[in-house]
Amino acid sequence: MQAEPQVLSEANPDEVRLVLSGRWTLPAGAVLEEASLDIETRARGAPAAVIDVSGVEALDTSGAWLIDRARVRLEKSGVATTIGWAAPRHEILLKEAHFREFAVTSKPEDRGLVAGLAELGSNIVDAGRDVVGGVAFLGEVVAAGMRCVANPSRLRPTSITSHVENFAFRALPIIALINFLVGCIVAQQGIFQLSRFGAAAFAVDLIGILVLRELAVLLTSIMVAGRSGSAITAEIGSMKMREEIDALRVMGLDPVEVLVLPRILALIISLPLLTFVADMSAIFGGLLVAWGYGDISPEIFMARLRNAIAMNTFLVGLIKAPFMALVIGMIAAMEGFRVQGSSESLGRQVTASVVKAIFMVIVVDGMFAMFFAAIRY
Repeated sequence: MQAEPQVLSEANPDEVRLVLSGRWTLPAGAVLEEASLDIETRARGAPAAVIDVSGVEALDTSGAWLIDRARVRLEKSGVATTIGWAAPRHEILLKEAHFREFAVTSKPEDRGLVAGLAELGSNIVDAGRDVVGGVAFLGEVVAAGMRCVANPSRLRPTSITSHVENFAFRALPIIALINFLVGCIVAQQGIFQLSRFGAAAFAVDLIGILVLRELAVLLTSIMVAGRSGSAITAEIGSMKMREEIDALRVMGLDPVEVLVLPRILALIISLPLLTFVADMSAIFGGLLVAWGYGDISPEIFMARLRNAIAMNTFLVGLIKAPFMALVIGMIAAMEGFRVQGSSESLGRQVTASVVKAIFMVIVVDGMFAMFFAAIRY
């Protein structure tokens, strides 16, 4: 029969000696938990405590974790606690299976308007910190880029090419399909609404201008933020959890230069290419619907499209794309570096990355819309 974990205490004015015996292993179950709590109870209030583990017959991760938990809690309560007389194999286990407390988010009290205003203020402060952190991170990216320009051998073309394949070519089918369907919807609704005024042919102008200037680049950027941005955050975040980023620093490598810069450059290359494909797909979808639903032949459609748009209409969407790619890559990488040591943190940062990237894409699109309207471009 296996000996259950036991705790004996020897008290003197200076310290309490806690002698552990038995098998501190997982099969002991609830007895193991009670023995760990007994350590805390016997030593509480003493100036110091020594946990003697020389009599422990067997020890596994669960037992080592519970012993170290008792030590940590005693130290927090003001009892100077040490673990002594451990066998070499037990000493290694006690060191590696150390107890660590995680921060518990307390639920705020519902105080109506006051709580709402407090949360609003907290969100504004967090947004301000994100802006400051984003500017600082942009400086690191620019500095890494300048180092690569000064010394081209530091650039990683293989990594950039691999990411372009992942971000652009593997995303082509879904980007083309979504924009094709959106072009069909815009054409159908445009013809349906404008036909009331006998102006169904002007739906071609609507499709060309709306798609080329706004919809194609916006929808593509949102899809890239959800698909590629989340992947970047998850990749960097998982590397942060496994301490691979720390390993890069130990080897003398800059994580921004190795991990972030190739991904951002790949996004800047990929998003204009995807935007062009989105433009063509949406216009093709609009052409088919105009032909089948509005009796506008392809020849008439293309003739009206040439009269409705100019080169600047096409370039507006392409000009926006690299800036949106930079925003998506920056936010995704920043959130990846913020991942802590748990899968919950990884999921939380991936969600934050997608939400913030989509929000900022819409903000950037609005800023460009006002800018181009101001310069009449």
